[in-house]
Amino acid sequence: MYYKTQYNSPIGQITLASDGENLAGLWFDAQKHFGGKIIDKLIENDDIKIFHYTKLWLNDYFKGAKPQTSAIPLAPAGTLFQKKIWRILCKIPYGEVLTYKDIAQEFASQNRLKTMSSRAIGAAIGHNPISIIIPCHRVIASNGKLKGYAGGIERKLALLKLENPNITFN
Repeated sequence: MYYKTQYNSPIGQITLASDGENLAGLWFDAQKHFGGKIIDKLIENDDIKIFHYTKLWLNDYFKGAKPQTSAIPLAPAGTLFQKKIWRILCKIPYGEVLTYKDIAQEFASQNRLKTMSSRAIGAAIGHNPISIIIPCHRVIASNGKLKGYAGGIERKLALLKLENPNITFN
C-alpha cells in the first residue's frame, strides 16, 4: 500500500509517495514517468511522518540550504541497474554537475566493466522516481548543455540556478 500527499514548490506542484516508512516517489505534476513503478493506487494521507520530514527537507532546499540526501529514508522502486545509478547521483555535491559520460565511467569502474553506455545511464536517470532528493537535475551533456529532465528543462535550470547562481551552460 502506498500513500501520497502534495507539496507546493516555487517551481510547481509536487506529489510525494510513501510506503508508510520511506519516501518512494517525488514527482512534479505532469512529469514524465509520473508514478514510476508504483502500481498500487496512491491513497491520500498527509499524516505520515516521512511526508512531514520530506516537506521540511524541501522547505530547506528551496530556501537555499543544503539538506543531505541521506536525511530522508528512500525506497525508490527500480531495477538493480537503476538503483546503482541513482546511488551515484546521490554522491553529486550540491551545486555541482556531472555528465552522463562521467556517470557511465564511474559505473563502469565500480562494476569492473571496460565501458558503459551513456544512453543506458540516461535512461536510468530519466526514470528516477525521487526527483530533487536523488539529484538527477545535476547531470548534463558532455558538451556542457542541459539535456533531459523528466520534470522539464526549465525546472532543471531553476534547480541548478537555485543551488549555484553562478553556474553557466553552453
